[in-house]
Amino acid sequence: MSEKYDLIIVGSGPGGYVAAIRASQLGLKTAIVERDALGGVCLNWGCIPTKALLRTAEVYHQMQNASAYGLKADNVDFDLDAVVKRSRQIAGQLSGGVKHLMKKNKITVIEGEGRVAKGGAAPKVIVKGKDGKETTYEPKNVLLATGARARTVPQAGLEPDGKFIWTAKEAMVPDAMPKKLLVIGSGAIGIEFASFYNALGAEVTVVEMMDRILPVEDEEISAMALKSFQKQGMNVVTGARVEGVKPGKDQISATIKGKDGKTTKESYDRIVLAIGIVGNVEGLGLEELGVKVDRTHVEVNGFGQTNVKGLHAIGDLTGPPWLAHKASHEGIVCVEKIAGKNPHAFETWNIPGCTYCHPQIASVGLTEAKAKEAGRKVKVGKFPFIGNGKAIALGEPEGLIKTVFDEKTGELLGAHMIGAEVTELIQGYVVARQGELTEAELMETVFPHPTLSEMMHESVLDAYDRVVHM
Repeated sequence: MSEKYDLIIVGSGPGGYVAAIRASQLGLKTAIVERDALGGVCLNWGCIPTKALLRTAEVYHQMQNASAYGLKADNVDFDLDAVVKRSRQIAGQLSGGVKHLMKKNKITVIEGEGRVAKGGAAPKVIVKGKDGKETTYEPKNVLLATGARARTVPQAGLEPDGKFIWTAKEAMVPDAMPKKLLVIGSGAIGIEFASFYNALGAEVTVVEMMDRILPVEDEEISAMALKSFQKQGMNVVTGARVEGVKPGKDQISATIKGKDGKTTKESYDRIVLAIGIVGNVEGLGLEELGVKVDRTHVEVNGFGQTNVKGLHAIGDLTGPPWLAHKASHEGIVCVEKIAGKNPHAFETWNIPGCTYCHPQIASVGLTEAKAKEAGRKVKVGKFPFIGNGKAIALGEPEGLIKTVFDEKTGELLGAHMIGAEVTELIQGYVVARQGELTEAELMETVFPHPTLSEMMHESVLDAYDRVVHM
């Protein structure tokens, strides 16, 4: 008989490993099953290594524009192998950090591929090790945190082929620098890779099926982003789709159908697929247990509970927003409920989103359009980076901070930003929304000078006709 556990977690991404640590803190004997590297896709092939690549692109951009700061940098170039190596080393370092955290918190790490099967109080967990042998565990609770993977479109030939067509994973470890790159999809993943390769000199085309890029963002922010990307040399095509591709000897041709119905054919060195993700539900034994699944995502309530007793699920496996911090918080709520605590049910109303392109983009809450669709009368404040002393001193005068308030109650409905370091600034508004602050408290708050955060204050003031520096 295998060792008994209070909780076995399948998947060690930012949802799984954080849930394991919290479970251990609450006194639950916990094990985590991982078929690959600890930290999951986010740490090893997503959030962290992509930011390392984007940091390289940012530094490279600044070096190319050194003269704007009174500096000299001649013959600026890059070593692609070294760029990728740095990214992989950072991912490896952090994966090792997760291993240390598992040991520190006395969490058993089970290497192998896990699935669930009918059991007693909770499903059994069957783990197939790398040697092919299977071990069965009978925990009191099971938590699935298997994440998701890139969506493909086989009917259009859009499937990763290891050469011409990349998912995010292949785009992080390029075998060569593409001279011409097609990015399909303009969400956060697509735009980040477009920004990275464009900064390093590739001729980048972005195709988006919707009528604007970054479609989940506020329309005003999307429009500013488009202008910036085009200014940087990107070719952006909206309201279009890739109808098919045809690999050649050295390039791959793509047929693109525009919003006018006309098709064009162009050849590229590589294609990056960034058209969404699908949950990793296959091979988990969900059908046998009768687990409710909707379009590759497991259905759960606000505590991560599925319709099967003792079986829980969190993170990308359960649907949008597909964000690491969402998965982590979801995991904490889930295990606290398992441990008999009384956590607030998980909600998605106050989860920030960040896109690490150049310029950066960040948001939380309702866009202006969504607020109006919901029947709210709104007050909108805006403040441009060009009006901020710190932004000008940094050489980053391009950007905007926009806030949306309920006209009647003063509730902060949403905040939307584009510009330098907005992925760090957004948390101020997240805290304000979590604390249910109104415009009154925000206007009375003192922001340090000189900082970019002063623009957050000015945007609030602008919504109520009290803006100072504009």
